[in-house]
Amino acid sequence: MKRTLTLCLLVVFITIACEKTSLPSQVTSEAPAFSKVIVEKEKAEQEQPLPAEVKIKLKRDGKDNYSWELSGSDADQILKVNEKLKKQLSREPPK
Repeated sequence: MKRTLTLCLLVVFITIACEKTSLPSQVTSEAPAFSKVIVEKEKAEQEQPLPAEVKIKLKRDGKDNYSWELSGSDADQILKVNEKLKKQLSREPPK
């Protein structure tokens, strides 16, 4: 009887010990995935460059004609803004 009771207790302790050692392996497998997601998000945020800033001074004369001065650091962006302004202001019907 004592042997059976001791054997049962031994089996229970071994089972509990095995379960506790298997839990950290599951937790560690999830932890790198979580940190990987954070690192990928940070990389995505860093890779997106801000668009070049173009400053526009819009002028209107007495005959309702428009002219403008553009300034900025990116020449391609300035040319795009210039074309956009030409298209938008030429379509506008006179009042």
